[in-house]
This record gives sequence, structure tokens and C-alpha cells, in this order.
Amino acid sequence: MLDLGSSGIIERVSLGVALKQPIVYMGQTEVDERVANCFSVERQILKRLGHHPRIVRFLGLQGDGILLAEASHGNLQAYLDSHPSTGLGQRLTWCLQVAEAIDYIHSRGVVHSDLRPANLLVHETRPGALDLQLCDFGGSVCQDLGLDGFSLPDGPFYSPVFENESSTLLDIFGMGSLFYTILTGRWPYKTSPGRFAKVDDRLDWEERIVYPNFKAGRFPDVEQLPGGNVILKCWMRQFATARDALAALEEALPGTSSSSIHDGLDNSTKTMGAPDLSDDSRNIQDTAA
Repeated sequence: MLDLGSSGIIERVSLGVALKQPIVYMGQTEVDERVANCFSVERQILKRLGHHPRIVRFLGLQGDGILLAEASHGNLQAYLDSHPSTGLGQRLTWCLQVAEAIDYIHSRGVVHSDLRPANLLVHETRPGALDLQLCDFGGSVCQDLGLDGFSLPDGPFYSPVFENESSTLLDIFGMGSLFYTILTGRWPYKTSPGRFAKVDDRLDWEERIVYPNFKAGRFPDVEQLPGGNVILKCWMRQFATARDALAALEEALPGTSSSSIHDGLDNSTKTMGAPDLSDDSRNIQDTAA
């Protein structure tokens, strides 16, 4: 098994090919209606998006499942957790690639609605080049096709100001949190890398720390981060489109290419550390470990 989510299980079926199948919950004999809808949405959206370097490759259907190209290095969350010394050049490239992915799906009338590091794949597209591919479109929205996966992002990739509405602005907000996570190695408002071991701990942290701060417009300090002003504008909903955010990021990171950089994939001397939040007046001090 490669991965297990709330709606599906992913297994390798052959070299470089993964099968994502709907999960059947304990005590049930057939796929839940919500799960079935997610798979229906994902199939149709993957077909609409077609082949693109920033989107997971859709290979077809097998039974109720979806065949996808397997990523060589798993998902971005797991990669960041296990490779904390990833070089700054690679991190900046990934930020540009995230923006490219969101800009592309929006141009195709798709709102992802569940942006987080676990929904980005790390794949070696050529020797030494690690590139990102956006995946997991089961919770996405496409008004043109009448599709709604009825999903919202987790914690720091979502803000209560959006209430329960999926929109391009929600994706752009989440994009800012993705940039922050890629550059610092941890989620906004979290003082250590990695995910929470228990769901209840994460939910408590979201309700007690993340949502009140985002709702009040108190954001993590990004002044020392490359492209920090772009992150802040994403959070403050100052970009009308993902294309605007991408253009601003390209301007803020001159000389950075969206093609993976070969130097410093694991070069600790080039790693971007997290800013010190201890004196950040925009953050409450009760942060999660």
C-alpha cells in the first residue's frame, strides 16, 4: 500500500503505476455515497485537466478505481519531513511549481479546494530533478461540469473568512500557506515540523490557534522569507487570480526557474530556516509543538 486517505486506498499495481480505489468503511458492505461522489468528481476532473507537467498523470480506469502514474518520491509532506536539509533553491522552485499548478487548474475552471502538502507529489522527472505534481481532485469543484466534491482544506490551508465556500480565492489562500510550509518546513503557526500524531490534537490546535488568528488577520512573520510579501498577499486575499500570484512570485524570486534545480537537494548550508516567532507580535504565543 502506498497511501491511505479518507476516501481511498492507493496501491502499486505495476512499475510506475498506482491504483486509487474507493475505501469501504468498517461496518459497511459497499462504498459510501460521499466516497463514490469523490471518485466520480476526480475521474471527470482528471480527464478535463489532461496531461500537464504540474498535474499527476491520469492513466485510465480499472473497475471503480483510478490508474495514476506513481510519483518516485511520494508526497511533499512526507518528503519535507524526511528531508529537512532540502536546499533553498529546490524549495523556491517548488513554490513556483505550486503556483503554476494552481494557475493551470483555474484556467480549466477547476478549484482544488483541498490544498495541502500531502496533495502534492514529488517526482524525479529527470536525473536529479525533483518536480511537483498536484493530485487528489476528489474534493474539487468544477462549475462547468456541475461537479462538487464537498471538501475544504485542513487547518492552516483554510481560513474561516471563506466560511464553507470553495473558490479560487480559497485556493490562492492555501497557496500562501503552501509557500510558507515549503520554505520553513512546517505549517503556519506550528513551531515544529511534521503532522500531528492524533487527529484530535490537530483539530484542537486549529480551533484554538489557527482559525482565530487567521480570522483576526494575524499572520505568521514572513518578512525574512523569500517572497514573503507574496505569501502575505495570498493570505490577505490581495490577488484576484492565481496568475497574478504567480507573476508576483516570479518577480520576487528573480533568477529562480520553475524547472528543478540540481544543486542542494540535501544541502543544509542552503536550507531556509523558519523565522523566529517568539517576538512576533502578530502571533499569539500559545502555539503547538
